[in-house]
Amino acid sequence: MFAAIPFPDISPEVFSFDLGSFHFAVRWYALGYIAGIVIAWVIIARALRTPRLWDGEPPMTRDQLEAMVTWMVVGIILGGRLGYVLFYQPAYYLSHPLEILAVWTGGMAFHGGFLGVLIAAWLFARKHGLRLIRIFDLLALSTAPAFALVRITNFINAELWGRPTTMPWGVIFPGAAAQDCPGFDLPCARHPSQLYEAALEGVVLAGILLYLGWRRGWLKRPGLLTGVFSIGYGMARFSVEFFRQADAQFVTPDNPWGHVFLGMTMGQILTLPMIVAGAAVLVWARRRA
Repeated sequence: MFAAIPFPDISPEVFSFDLGSFHFAVRWYALGYIAGIVIAWVIIARALRTPRLWDGEPPMTRDQLEAMVTWMVVGIILGGRLGYVLFYQPAYYLSHPLEILAVWTGGMAFHGGFLGVLIAAWLFARKHGLRLIRIFDLLALSTAPAFALVRITNFINAELWGRPTTMPWGVIFPGAAAQDCPGFDLPCARHPSQLYEAALEGVVLAGILLYLGWRRGWLKRPGLLTGVFSIGYGMARFSVEFFRQADAQFVTPDNPWGHVFLGMTMGQILTLPMIVAGAAVLVWARRRA
């Protein structure tokens, strides 16, 4: 028997209570999103109050920032949910359309949320007469900490776990699905891929972007941070997909790793455009500067 780490006894619910026949619960997953949005708001507000970061006036006022937060929350929820429905389980939700609205049951896709934020930012910029690329830079500067928090809550929920492993840091996740590991001894340990993503997409990427924005003056050159964010997230997600278990609908006995096209998972396929677009934006920004 190889060494492995038992899954910690952490409830997905912070607290819960019953009111009549209804059960109400506050979950770590929801708090991860809320805390991530608040942290992003604080970072942007601090940046707007720091004149040395800008070549001229800041890109928006404090009142506009407060209005933008609402737009971004709507973009995250609608985009994330619709992205999950369309990218990962379209057949199921076409058969159960009312469940599309049941966001409290889980099922959010980053790439859908990313597109939702892009659309919300574009609409917000048009409404307020702001430069879209500078809004993207502010979002790039501030959103990576939210990725770390949400991925940690994915770990607490014992979801989105990784592929089976014999490494000593493998985690024995609970549940029949997590223990379905053909060719591996039971109990089956898996890569804690949620924590890999929290480290790369969250901590590392946030550190790079905050350093470039605060210490290297990259907010003065519109587009640079947007390009770095898109490339950085794309490369981090593409790499972690080699250790992450694919969604069940893509896994078959002949395709245990859930490859969809050219040996890539759906997460990798959806991430490639981010890397390409980020590189294009970075080249455009450097040439323009």
